[in-house]
Amino acid sequence: MGDHDRQETMQEIVAAMSSKGWRITDQRRSLAALFAEAKGYLSPKDVYEHMRLKYPGVSFDTVYRNLRLLSEMGVLEQFYFNEGLKFRARCQSHHHHHLICMKCEKTVSFEFCPMKQIPNLPEQFDIVSHRFEIFGYCSDCSPNLKETSKNA
Repeated sequence: MGDHDRQETMQEIVAAMSSKGWRITDQRRSLAALFAEAKGYLSPKDVYEHMRLKYPGVSFDTVYRNLRLLSEMGVLEQFYFNEGLKFRARCQSHHHHHLICMKCEKTVSFEFCPMKQIPNLPEQFDIVSHRFEIFGYCSDCSPNLKETSKNA
C-alpha cells in the first residue's frame, strides 16, 4: 500500500467515526493509523497490545467494541480464521473478492463475482452488500500442492 493509499485509508476510517458522532481523539486516530499501516490481518489482541503501548489505560473491551463498530460501519472487514476473528482495513479500490491462505494469511484478489451467477434469489429481498471469501492454502503452505509440483 502506497503513502497515498495509507493516508486515504486513515481518512476514510476517521471520516466514518466522525459521521457516527464519535469524537476524534488521539487514541482513535492511532487506531485508524494502525489499520492504514497494517500489512495483513490483526486480531483484537494484536490491536489491544499495540494500543496499550501508547495508551496503558485502554481496556480490551473498549478496543474490541471499537473494532466491531468500525466493522459495522464498513471501514474494517472481519474474517474468521482457525485461531479466531481478525480485522483489516476494507479494500477501497473496487468491488472484488478474496482467496485467503488459512496458514500464512496471504490474500489474493479475484475479480469474478459469484453473486451474478446465483439463480433464483428472492425478488422481495433488497441486497445491500455481500462478501465472498474462499479459504484454503496457498502453494507455499499446502502439502498437497507441494507434492503435486514435485511430481510434475
